[in-house]
Amino acid sequence: MESVLKREAKRTKKPFTLRLKMDKKTAPYYFIAPAVIMFSLFTIYPFLRTVMLSFYKFERGSYVFNGIQNYTRLFSDGVFYKALGNTFIYMGFQVPVMTGLSLILAVLLNSKLLKWKAEFRIAYFLPSVTEMVAYSIIFSLFLSDKGLLNYVLSLVGIKEIPWLIHPFWAKASIMLALTWRWTGYNMVIMLAGLQGIPNTLYEAAEIDGATKLQQFLYITIPQMKPIMLFSMLMSTIGTINLFSEPFILTKGGPSNSTISLGLYLYNQGFMNLNFGYASAISCILLILTAIMSFLQMKAGGEENGGI
Repeated sequence: MESVLKREAKRTKKPFTLRLKMDKKTAPYYFIAPAVIMFSLFTIYPFLRTVMLSFYKFERGSYVFNGIQNYTRLFSDGVFYKALGNTFIYMGFQVPVMTGLSLILAVLLNSKLLKWKAEFRIAYFLPSVTEMVAYSIIFSLFLSDKGLLNYVLSLVGIKEIPWLIHPFWAKASIMLALTWRWTGYNMVIMLAGLQGIPNTLYEAAEIDGATKLQQFLYITIPQMKPIMLFSMLMSTIGTINLFSEPFILTKGGPSNSTISLGLYLYNQGFMNLNFGYASAISCILLILTAIMSFLQMKAGGEENGGI
């Protein structure tokens, strides 16, 4: 009889549940704890580990502290300066061109006279959701010596252009690929900003006799300044960390003429297995990104209170 009662008690026993004591003060910490833990594991720890690793070098099967030698080597490295210069070239051309082009497209797609707006918006936005490697491979085939672009140029009497093997044209190819992929993404951001501008401003301008061009220059651009700043800031950060396009299209060649800082970091870390030196490059990348972001926000964000 006693054994039957014990078995019955085990069967009716409630499952174990973890009960946490919560009140108004501690409840928020329980909710944010998973996010804080994940952020610490996958962001803060790798960052601190990278900074620490930049002061070490791999020698005889273990990491040995070598002070600031990675940084002194970095600032006397000709390839690093070449990668830095190429990155600034990409950024100086591609960012303003793409920002201006995305603003013009957004204005056109926001027009009341345009039909099939949704279709056009999808068509321009699709490149930004295309797999990065896939679109880079397509561009490498499109821009090859016997590719479609050279074939089309030959039909109008233009001789074959060495898109991917000449230093100048190789840079132009990378900037063309970047502009094609990211213009639609920035256009959507611009379009959201345009739709936030009150129509009363344009109606008042029309009553005063302002032309469409004057409305664009004196209403649209001033109202869009914070959005344009945000778009340029994100494009700048993306260009400083540029990797996939030079890696797939040109491998950084010819003669490092298209190598970027992101590609040089990859070469040092994963091709040469020099992780200490690669960590130093990544720290410089972080500092450069912070400086460029600060300068852009300082130059364009003060009047509007920043982003």
